[in-house]
Parts: sequence; C-alpha cells; structure tokens
Amino acid sequence: MGKGRATKRLNALAVSRAHAPGLYADGDGLYLQITQGGVRSWILRYRHAGKRRDMGLGSLAVVSLADARRKAADARKMLDAGHDPIAARTASHVAQAVTAARAMTFEAAALACIEDRKAGWRNAKHTDQWKATLEAYAFPTLGKLPVSAIDSPQVLKVLKPIWTRKTETASRVRGRIESILDWAKAHKHRDGENPARWRGMLDQVLPQRSKVRAVEHHPALPFAEVGAFMAKLRKQNGTAARALDLLILTATRTRETIHATWDEFDLDASVWTVPATRTKAGRPHRVPLTQAALDALKAMGGPVAGENVFPGGKRGKPLSTNALLALLKRMDRADITAHGFRSTFRDWAAAQTNFPREVAEHALAHNVGDKTERAYQRDDLLAKRVKLMEAWAKHCATVAKPGNVVALQRA
Repeated sequence: MGKGRATKRLNALAVSRAHAPGLYADGDGLYLQITQGGVRSWILRYRHAGKRRDMGLGSLAVVSLADARRKAADARKMLDAGHDPIAARTASHVAQAVTAARAMTFEAAALACIEDRKAGWRNAKHTDQWKATLEAYAFPTLGKLPVSAIDSPQVLKVLKPIWTRKTETASRVRGRIESILDWAKAHKHRDGENPARWRGMLDQVLPQRSKVRAVEHHPALPFAEVGAFMAKLRKQNGTAARALDLLILTATRTRETIHATWDEFDLDASVWTVPATRTKAGRPHRVPLTQAALDALKAMGGPVAGENVFPGGKRGKPLSTNALLALLKRMDRADITAHGFRSTFRDWAAAQTNFPREVAEHALAHNVGDKTERAYQRDDLLAKRVKLMEAWAKHCATVAKPGNVVALQRA
C-alpha cells in the first residue's frame, strides 16, 4: 500500500470546501471522490492479487473524514493479512442476510405463504380459513419462533392436543404447517426435513386418522322421509325455501346452488352448467333439470342476465349459507343440514334404484376412477343422469307411508 507515503493530507476545512469533480487524496489510497453530479463519497484504492480495486467507504454526508480514515485502516489490516476487504465485506453482508432470513418468524412466514398461494385458490374463503385455523391452533405455539428452528416436538405440541378430539381440523392444521415450512425452505428461510410431513415423519408418532375417529358426515335425512319433508318445504315462502328445493332436486352443493346466476341455466335445454370456479372438482358440472327443478326456478322470476338466482339481503349479493340453516331451524329440522341431502340422494340411489354407481357419482360431481380412467372417460353420462334425476324428483314428490318404502327400478 505504499508505506511511507504522506497521509492525512486533507483536513475538515479542505473537505468542506471541495466541490469540483475529481479525486482528493488523503494518502495511502484514501480519496474523497466527487462525481460530475456533485455526489461526494469516500473510496479506498488498493491492489490485491495484481488487480486494482476501489472500495466505497460511504457518503460524506454520513461518514466523516475521521471515520473514513478508521475504515481505511481496518481495510489495510485485512490486506496485510492477505485478504481482500471487498470480498470480506460481501461475505459479511451475505451472512447477515442469511441470519436475517432465518430469523423470520413462523407467523410472518405463514402470512407470506398465504399471500403467495391465494391467487391460485378458487374460493377467497380459503384465505380466511387458513388464517383462522393457524391463529387458533398453530400461532400460540409456533407463531413467534424462528421458522428455521421449528422441529418435530414443536409441531407435535400443536397437533397432539387436538389429534383425537378434532381429527379433521388437526389434519388440516398439519397440512398447512407443512405447506408453510415447505414455502420457507424454498425461500431459504430454513433447510432440512419438513417436521410436519406425514409420511415417514409424523405417521411414526401419531395414529392414522381412520383409526382415531370415523369420518364425520353431515347430518342427513333418511331417504324414506324426503317426500314428507319436501311437502312441508314447498309450503314455506321465501328465497331460501326455493334454493333448498333446487338444491335437493339437483343434489348439488350449497355453494353451487346459492351462488347460481341466471346465465348458467339453459332453460330450453333443461340444463344447468355450474362453472369450474364453483365446483369442488375444478371442472364444469352439467346438471339435468327436471320439471320440478324448473318449477323451483320459475318461482324465482327471472331469468335476468348476470343476476343471482337466489339474491340475498344485500344488493348484488347471493343468499347466505346461514339462510338455509335458519330455514331448517324454522322447520324444526336443526338436526339435518342442506349438504346432508347429497348423502340422502346417494343412499337412495344405491338402495332404491338399479342405476350404475358411476351414474350416481357423476350426478354428485364426484371424481370417478383413477386419473387414467378419468382421462378416457370423457362422457359425463348426462343422458343417463336425466333419467336418474327424474326418478329422484318422483321420489321427492312421493310421501311414503310408514313402513312401506317401494324400490324404484331403472327409469
């Protein structure tokens, strides 16, 4: 570095008066640099491994002459030890960035993961559901911990208290923790195995869901009682009653029904096409409309392009799910749910008709067979489903006598 050369050529007054573009030497490689744009900063010019390098030491606005000299002296010590001070500083910055990244909390990682994923979710409610379950079960234990430090014992501390009491919820929480930790690893906030993974990790500690508790189904009405229920339902006034009527007759899901718009219905062809964005399978679902279903729609007026078939209390908004629950309570049937009528339909189709299983499964918009079978099964069996739904509508219109249930043959 040229020991013996004059240093400390500059002083505070000279520095304050320097404004012309150029380099002002303080000695031993330290310069005040002024650009054509008037920016004033400190640089240390040195040679390492045969190459000349200029190391920035900071702006004059924040680094005084004395500070610049101290920084230059530290850099010279590195050079005397055979190290490149620029490379050392870069490595330090990288290490600090890694440390900062690994200091990200689980809660911060969770919110960032949700933000990245939500664009791919068909239903905006997924965001609220993720946040609600994490806030209730994961954040109290994991929220403030560095995401890089979370291990199996901490994940188990979240899951064990609810695994046997709330198995379905616990399974969702586990899956969401796993996704968040995978996101964190992909963004370099952690490394190593995912402690929330089921196969090969938690399955060695927690019992299988199927062995903990049987799957809880939505409370459903026995199919022998559907006719009596429908007779009572059709005496009810209001939008919710007509929505439930259509839901039962078409065996559709609650969200598919209450969010329906008139544009989805081809009344001349007697077909309702539920868009892919509102089906669980993520593909359009054609629903044959019987005369009884058409009558339920006719009771709603319409069709009005773009409008909701079953409008709610707020303008432009559809009926709420709670409206169907409230209707069932008014009918003294709080013991069943609207979704349960899909089970009622499936039980009736299996026990009281000769229609093939795949026809009933298509009617419920279920995936039939494995991926290979579905790749070759392009027909949604609409023609056969027309006959099935006509038989179902006939059953719904028949009040069965106690102890006398008549099996329906293939329509």
